[in-house]
Amino acid sequence: MLSKLRSFSREQGLICPGDSIVCAVSGGADSMALLWALYLLKEEWDLDLSAAHFNHHLRDEESDRDEGFVREFCEGYGIPLHVGSARVVPGQKGLEAAARDARYAYFATLPGKIATAHTADDNAETVLMHLVRGTGLKGLGGIAPSRGRIIRPMLRITRAEVESFLSEYAVSHIEDSSNGTDAFLRNRLRHQVMPLLKAENPRLAENLSAMALRLRQDEQALAEQAYFEGAPQVDALRAMPSAVRARALEVFLKKCGVREPEAVHIRLLESVVFSDNPSARAHFPGGITIGRNYGTLEVVPSPAAPRCSFTCTPAETIVNTPDVFTVVPQGSIYVRSRLPGDAIRLSGGTKSIKKLFIDRKIPASRRESIPILCDEAGILGIPGIGVNLDRAAHTLPATAIRFQP
Repeated sequence: MLSKLRSFSREQGLICPGDSIVCAVSGGADSMALLWALYLLKEEWDLDLSAAHFNHHLRDEESDRDEGFVREFCEGYGIPLHVGSARVVPGQKGLEAAARDARYAYFATLPGKIATAHTADDNAETVLMHLVRGTGLKGLGGIAPSRGRIIRPMLRITRAEVESFLSEYAVSHIEDSSNGTDAFLRNRLRHQVMPLLKAENPRLAENLSAMALRLRQDEQALAEQAYFEGAPQVDALRAMPSAVRARALEVFLKKCGVREPEAVHIRLLESVVFSDNPSARAHFPGGITIGRNYGTLEVVPSPAAPRCSFTCTPAETIVNTPDVFTVVPQGSIYVRSRLPGDAIRLSGGTKSIKKLFIDRKIPASRRESIPILCDEAGILGIPGIGVNLDRAAHTLPATAIRFQP
């Protein structure tokens, strides 16, 4: 087991001489094997070694027994021990996930690298869990050898090798009674499915774990091809192989605030990319809207109320520019957003405002916020674009309307 741990740690760059390592220890067989292995390698690797135990208080006296066992073992071998605890409450993803989140939140407060005792069997079970629930290449990659400061140096070591190692060195451990129940999916796979598969191939755990590690490399290679800077361009996305495009869209969804993009979200955004509508858009969790601005994908801001500052004075001369209208208004003057059927006559003729905005390539996300200047007789003009020639004054007296952004 030691030789496997050495070679895997070296290959994955998990442990370097002089590292500060905190070994996560529950008191179970796997974590005790990892703690003892690191203790044996401490001088060889010049490690600053300590241990960490988290008491979830889920099994009353048994939880306190586990903590006491770990304390006694560490004191016997002079291994510094960090102990954390919390009353874990089941969340939306269940009790097991809540306990894991609480445990890792505590580990994040500790210095150095955090070594956890996930084995090849754990990795194989994780792959099967993902298969049962439905997954892609990322899920088939199982447990990562490292994630931030978390390292997992035992992913090539089987549970049988753990038991042999503990027996060889006469290292004791304790059993978690919850491991014997079938309340959790992992336990049901461990007790009912894995034995059947191992009967067909005793090396199943090693093979599945090795496959997962290879698939993680494939996933990383595809993810690197999906890298982009700035806003994603539609033409570039269309030209990508579908596997690369899916990963690029997933990255963009996360950047836009979609925390956990699912396959359905990626397919929806892909439909926007391939739409014939240059202003296509779609809605995603969290109230996020993503759409096309012709050749670019972008987050569509929530429509804002049109804002416009203008002054009205008696006109001295007739002047009409994008920022000055000379008109003879009828009744009250006001500003609103465009409405279906709105049209305006400019120097090129009469055109619907919708088509005008399209011709000028104004993004669909901005169109509702462009102010339309009106009076009781209709549209006077569009600030920044021009006066409605059907309403422009030809003689004085008239009113000059000047706009400020």
